[in-house]
Amino acid sequence: MELTGQLLIAMPGMGDDRFGHSVVFMCAHSPDGAMGLIVNKPTSDLSLGHLLEQLSIKPGPQARDLPVYFGGPVEHGRGFVLHETGYVSPVSTLQVNETFAMTATLDILEDMAGGGGPAQAVIALGYAGWGPGQLEAEIAHNGWLICPGTPELVFGTADVAKWETALTSLGISPLTLSAEAGRA
Repeated sequence: MELTGQLLIAMPGMGDDRFGHSVVFMCAHSPDGAMGLIVNKPTSDLSLGHLLEQLSIKPGPQARDLPVYFGGPVEHGRGFVLHETGYVSPVSTLQVNETFAMTATLDILEDMAGGGGPAQAVIALGYAGWGPGQLEAEIAHNGWLICPGTPELVFGTADVAKWETALTSLGISPLTLSAEAGRA
């Protein structure tokens, strides 16, 4: 099962509170492990403007002040920008699929500070990571549901509605979910 470019939807019974009601965009998935970014948990105290200030990057008049998200519990001091594929960093951009790309180099923030950069983006600190077989085991134990990653859901849906919208895209009402896992 290839999960790159898909969304993971945290189930109510997830034992880790950091992932409660999370929607995770999967940037990479292979037999060696998996890496994703939580795309529905903006930080309460940090924006792109604050981040640029901390990095001594002066924003220009065209800079957008976007939220910065809690991307996951691994390397929470490291930044990632999930974006549409119309932007490619001259330094390094990972093409996730035909719709999404990820850049983790400073030049994207410099471009965004100048009013350029990607048209659609989620800026995240930290990431969600899994070792070989770990994510597959969590899915098998009903920790996650999987739905297609779409720009409408990732970039065009309000953060507070992403979890419910992702579930609804699968035809599931959040009201029908139980924290108790069952096996048929």
